[in-house]
Amino acid sequence: MKHTGRLELTWTGKDKALLSTGDGKYDYTFIDRDDPRVREVRLLHEIDRVDGSPPERRPDDLPEPTNDNLLITGDAMHVLDALLKTPEWSGKYLGEVKLVYIDPPFNTGQAFEQYEDNIEHSIWLTMLRDRLRQIRPLLSPDGSVWVHLDHVESHRCRVVLDEEFGSSNFVAEVAWQKAVTPRNNTSKMTVTQDTLLVYRKSDAWQLNRLPRLALSDSRHKSQDGDPIPWRDNPIDAPGASTHQGMVYAIQHPITGDLLYTKVGRCWGKEQSWFLKQMSEYAPYELREIDDAEHRARICGTTPDKVRKHVNAIMLAVPLEEAAEQAQRRYDAGDWPTLYLTKKARGSISMKAHQTDIGRVPATFWPASEVGANIEGKSEIQEMFPDETPFATPKPERLLQRIIKIATNQGDIVLDCFAGSGTTAAVAHKMGRRWVTSEMVADTVARFTRPRLTRVLNGEDMRGITAVSARVMANCESADMTPDEAREFTRLLGKVAKCRDDLDKATLAALKAVTNTREESTVRVIRKSLFFNFPRRASHRNNDPSKRMW
Repeated sequence: MKHTGRLELTWTGKDKALLSTGDGKYDYTFIDRDDPRVREVRLLHEIDRVDGSPPERRPDDLPEPTNDNLLITGDAMHVLDALLKTPEWSGKYLGEVKLVYIDPPFNTGQAFEQYEDNIEHSIWLTMLRDRLRQIRPLLSPDGSVWVHLDHVESHRCRVVLDEEFGSSNFVAEVAWQKAVTPRNNTSKMTVTQDTLLVYRKSDAWQLNRLPRLALSDSRHKSQDGDPIPWRDNPIDAPGASTHQGMVYAIQHPITGDLLYTKVGRCWGKEQSWFLKQMSEYAPYELREIDDAEHRARICGTTPDKVRKHVNAIMLAVPLEEAAEQAQRRYDAGDWPTLYLTKKARGSISMKAHQTDIGRVPATFWPASEVGANIEGKSEIQEMFPDETPFATPKPERLLQRIIKIATNQGDIVLDCFAGSGTTAAVAHKMGRRWVTSEMVADTVARFTRPRLTRVLNGEDMRGITAVSARVMANCESADMTPDEAREFTRLLGKVAKCRDDLDKATLAALKAVTNTREESTVRVIRKSLFFNFPRRASHRNNDPSKRMW
């Protein structure tokens, strides 16, 4: 192979293409990329359609049902080619898919009942690379691909993703806690997490924030009468050595002290913002002062090398006059975003107001928030009690979070390694359009189709269909939310540890009044979906118009 000069991963057969030689199993062989069998586009043949009837009553917060969805039996290679190159489908899906989630065979050397998972590294990497090349043009400009892997191939996969999508389009590497109980029957470290590699199509991609946590809300207070609760927010940032123009003094309006950042840090906003905020307390002006030595120490340099002519924010009136004005402003409450600490005699800090925009997703997803493999197994086992569940099924809550972050209602979600159909099931429940495919016909017949049919007919009461909420258990008339009640109980427990003389009966009564419970409701969403099952073509028939899929 000819090296391109950039950082890349090489493997045997990287310049080749893969062709599936088996029927309904992973059985590939390397062939030349110009082989006619690689360029062949296999048509989809619709053999069944299932329509669901809408529920009699649909809650206002339930997403609009979707239709025109696809379940396809066939190898991902041929399925993606059909969506890309067949006019009937390319007009609907080329550049229109918002989210691609794939959970490809992990290459762990294990053989599961539902599929073979023992593919050599070179074959696995070529298969993955070729699927990514097919997926990319299907993605919308603001779309993203999420590749779900374990520790065996994740490091190699990221290099391939960098090659195919560009390292600048890397979004995150998410660790999902797939197991809550470590295994002790291993000579190595027990693995309790999987990896989700997230790449965007372009910089047009934007994530959706997650709902705020009750604990986060409890940290927001309003000690100054501000109508919007807030918490303390860092007012400085790292990088003093490279941002020396943002290292300067701010004179305190009451004490007259010169306030600086800590060593190695600079002010976190533009000087014009600080000047405007401080002017809320007293008249201020920009003025150069003789503080090169102090500024140099913060910047990690010497006075002769520190940036020159950096103005400080100084009082423009005598300190006595400024202090009187500042004290009146402080006593009036509802302070500016920049506020004075320690009863107006300390330093300065910044408010971070509570907002409705939610929280930015983190890169560690604990099982307590999105479920673990055992939850996914339970969901499959309840649906199919007479079947052996998949070895590593994904819980619906995990896919719910991915789809929530990456899509909006009505967007298209694609999964070309369907398995039991979790991605499509959750997408349908969340009001997304979806396309999913599974190579093994037996898996489709036993799991994927029955599951999606139940979702469609409103017969799936598991996973995210059942919505749980905390409610007051013993005092529904209490003028507090369940989250406030739980926070009160938590703080009460802390107080009780500090005092041994508190009446235990009173403590027990308070805990009983603020006790909460989980209440579940079922949300049903139905509409129509397609089932498309392409039959395997006969290569002996050279007339493309007579091939049936």
